[in-house]
Amino acid sequence: MVKHQFVTVDPDKCVGCRICEYICSLHKDKVFNPTRSRIRVIRVYPTTNASLTCRLCEDAPCVIACPRKALTQSEENGVILIDDDLCNGCGWCIEACDFGAICLDPDKKVVRICDLCSDRENGPICVEWCPDEALELTTKDILSQKARIDAIQRLIKAAEASK
Repeated sequence: MVKHQFVTVDPDKCVGCRICEYICSLHKDKVFNPTRSRIRVIRVYPTTNASLTCRLCEDAPCVIACPRKALTQSEENGVILIDDDLCNGCGWCIEACDFGAICLDPDKKVVRICDLCSDRENGPICVEWCPDEALELTTKDILSQKARIDAIQRLIKAAEASK
């Protein structure tokens, strides 16, 4: 089984500069407009920044929810593909996405989802351009390993603090 990669953010490194949004919109639509981006920066009060992109879910809810079958998932890399001719912008896929990673193109009224810059040999342009190296390609397995390591480190710190 292919391990699907997706873009993740390290919130400790992300400064919220939004370069990822601008470079994505420039690469995909030839405009500097974050509303046309396939990646979204969100701020969580007071100081945390995070980026949202498609997580390439298995049995993707967005694909299942689309009443017009405009969304399909690549078996090769898990990327969600959009048929602009079939998409009518109804938003069912947006509602179905657990990660808030799907947006509606404000001009064309069709949905947009990160495709990992599949037209580029070097992978996602947002990862390449992030000045703080906060974005990276990863898999669910690697993310799970990092979460376990983080949990163990917190337990060790808590144990040391209680001595």
